[in-house]
Amino acid sequence: MTETTIVLITLIAYKIILLGVGWWASRRVSDESDFFIAGGGKGGGLGAWTAGLSYAASTSSAWVLLGFTGIVFTQGAVGLWLVPGIFGGYLMTWLVMGPRLNAETAAKGHITIVDFITDGMAGKAKRLTGLLCAALILFCFVFYISSQFQAAGNALDEVFGLGVAEAVLLGAAVIVAYCLLGGFWAASVTDALQAGVMMLACILVPLATVSAAGGIGAVIETLHATEPHDYFSFTNGSAGMAGIGVAMGLLGTGLGALGQPQLLNRIMSVRTDRERKQAAAITIGWGVIIYSGLICLAFAGRALKVDTGGESLFFAAAQNYLPPVVAGVVIAAVLSAVMSTVDSLLLAAASAVSHDSGIQYSDPKRGLLYGRLAMIGVAVIAVIMTLTLPKDIFTRVLFSWVALGAAFGPVILVKCLGMKVRDIFIFAAIVAGFSIAVIAYNIAGPLADVIEKWASWIIGFAILFAGRTPRPI
Repeated sequence: MTETTIVLITLIAYKIILLGVGWWASRRVSDESDFFIAGGGKGGGLGAWTAGLSYAASTSSAWVLLGFTGIVFTQGAVGLWLVPGIFGGYLMTWLVMGPRLNAETAAKGHITIVDFITDGMAGKAKRLTGLLCAALILFCFVFYISSQFQAAGNALDEVFGLGVAEAVLLGAAVIVAYCLLGGFWAASVTDALQAGVMMLACILVPLATVSAAGGIGAVIETLHATEPHDYFSFTNGSAGMAGIGVAMGLLGTGLGALGQPQLLNRIMSVRTDRERKQAAAITIGWGVIIYSGLICLAFAGRALKVDTGGESLFFAAAQNYLPPVVAGVVIAAVLSAVMSTVDSLLLAAASAVSHDSGIQYSDPKRGLLYGRLAMIGVAVIAVIMTLTLPKDIFTRVLFSWVALGAAFGPVILVKCLGMKVRDIFIFAAIVAGFSIAVIAYNIAGPLADVIEKWASWIIGFAILFAGRTPRPI
């Protein structure tokens, strides 16, 4: 069999598995709580392995396998600043914010992170804040989802010559199908499978590429002999405050995790505090393997002068340095993994439309129906954006990740730490964080990058601190 045939067979098998998971999970979905958080707010929830691996996969996929590898491949050591930021996000969400998120979900029956943000608010302030949060989630996630569709479409086009439009439509149809059936249950189980696939691929492809380059020592020697000094600079050759700005901008990317609904929902849904701690360890261990492998791949690919624009390095290396059968399986599996990350984003966006917007349903079944309809609508918008507004994967994901993190992260963190804040100041902090991040994103330069990643948070914290209420004596 040719490599293309192997990829196709593996891809079809993987899609059948995803649809099977969706059918299995559909039997566990009876209302909004099941559909959006696996029953975590009513005594159900995820175990440690499913929660930890699905969280890990939801943080990564296209932008890590393709975007992170591409930035290290093209720009060198400066891209490594992303790693401590990302692991800092893991630790903050699971171990600092996790206890309060998990406990309140179990005690109060929260379904989404917006329920947690607006808990304790009253009347008009609660409704307006819920609507604001829903609008921001929908706006950001349309960009995020379109980047995932684009990543898979590009890869399918490269492997099969299928055409980006056909590839995007095919992948989107399968994902929407199993998500409509099984909701959060299906998304979490398939994401856990995806995490295992990604880990295996991020061991095999880097090992083969480093071996082809003659080993780690040969890679380092070749890079020092052929690359300019700036490639090894942690500031990309910038000096003084400009260099600090470059480093701080990349490091600050990890802050975005503190405001991502699709990640925090995993923590909210874990069954027990003990399993939450186990899930944290699983996520961190997975991350160590993934990022170690991708860094080695990026540098080895650069040493070998792999002919790629950067974001397709993973697929090019698999095709060049793995046996055809193994390469076919790896490419197909990773391709499906990239696409299936969309499921968590679709669920979060759908919950924003049908639940967080404040619409009241007399019949719980009607809420479930509108959640599914909202998911279809979001998917259609994202597909249209993918096909009409192409942009590089890393840029799209980074925009939505940072903007949503700046809007929600400070509020969620202070609430998790027990600070009581007046309603209007919570609303103002969300607006300020998001607005500053968006404005700074559209300005070039390292200073703007620091403002986008850090000043948006600092101002948000300042607003919340000003609006805190005194603790009762």
